[in-house]
Amino acid sequence: MKLLLLNGHGINMRVDGAKLHIKDGRFSATEDPQEYVFSPKRIDIDSIVVYGRSGSLSFEAIRWLIKHNVQVTMLDWNGKFLTTMLPSESTNVKTKFAQYHAYEDQDARVKLARKFIEAKFYKSEAVLDYLKQRYPEIEYDFSVDKGKLENAKSVREILGIEGGVASKYWNEYSKAIPDEYDFRARTDNNARASNSGDKVNVMLNYGYALLESECLRAINSVGLDAHVGFLHEMNPSKNSLAYDLQEPFRFIVDLAVMNLIEKEVMDSKDFIRTESFSLRLKPTGARKVTDKFNSMMNGKVEYRKKNSSWGSVLLVKARELSHQLVGKRKTIEFSKPVYVVERDDSNLLRKRIIDMPYVEWKKMGFSKGTLHYMKQNAKSDLPFTLNGHVKERLENWE
Repeated sequence: MKLLLLNGHGINMRVDGAKLHIKDGRFSATEDPQEYVFSPKRIDIDSIVVYGRSGSLSFEAIRWLIKHNVQVTMLDWNGKFLTTMLPSESTNVKTKFAQYHAYEDQDARVKLARKFIEAKFYKSEAVLDYLKQRYPEIEYDFSVDKGKLENAKSVREILGIEGGVASKYWNEYSKAIPDEYDFRARTDNNARASNSGDKVNVMLNYGYALLESECLRAINSVGLDAHVGFLHEMNPSKNSLAYDLQEPFRFIVDLAVMNLIEKEVMDSKDFIRTESFSLRLKPTGARKVTDKFNSMMNGKVEYRKKNSSWGSVLLVKARELSHQLVGKRKTIEFSKPVYVVERDDSNLLRKRIIDMPYVEWKKMGFSKGTLHYMKQNAKSDLPFTLNGHVKERLENWE
């Protein structure tokens, strides 16, 4: 998966000599806009996200993009998903009919809704497990909630259980965020993109909009109807199935935002406060979040005995859902593949680095300068990584 973000003023997409010419927008008086030229059949971009305020897209460019299966997504200034131009969809009408029948079948709908939220619970645990390695104050237990989910008889009941877990999750997630971010939780008010009052919610909202775009592309490619979900109710202005499919993959956005925070990538100049006191991402901030999201979606995970990206897994899950609906699969599991990552900068390893004597380190065959550098990293709040053999020696050191 490769995503191209266009933002600022004066964005232009046109075709000249059969080649697609793209000019990024201007958002700095000192920086010239980036320009791209793609030859026919040689574009390596899957999706273009437009976060700009002004520009033009020619009819010929639209035709060129559609012919090359490139999705174009429009976000408003709030980072909210507006619309998308999708490549040609699957024309298997039987898939949509099967989807509609499953929606009308209460038992089938509840089973699918439960699968989406079950996966969200497991992925939420994975995020908190990852954070707990660095922030031991994080504590959680979803076992009772999982039991309730197994016995839920309606979508309304499932949503109620999910709401309780979400409250617990964001309470623990917030413990890893520095006080200067002024993040407390995601309430009904600040979860809306247009009403975000703090930096964390602004980044999360923008990331979820990018994820929604990817879900729509996957849904479209397998011939499902994005407006008919199983967990989320149908609404004329909402892509209910895209919201459903987001649930098992929201953790990617959550981790991307946390990574930006921990590495202190975001700057106050990446945000702007409006007259209504809401917060928005500036083009520089949007680019940083987009780049990290893109990197996370391209992260590798083993699934079906293959080393796949999370972007590919999302597409596979949409296809598995369509196959389950038409009877080609008996069941579907959104919980797999599992996200498991051990941090190099866990509290335990930080302590071992700080406590490691230079004499002992030298006996292991390492230099004093390396340990000094590691001790500096360990004493800071910034994340860091270790070479495999170094990490192994540290873990085995008594």
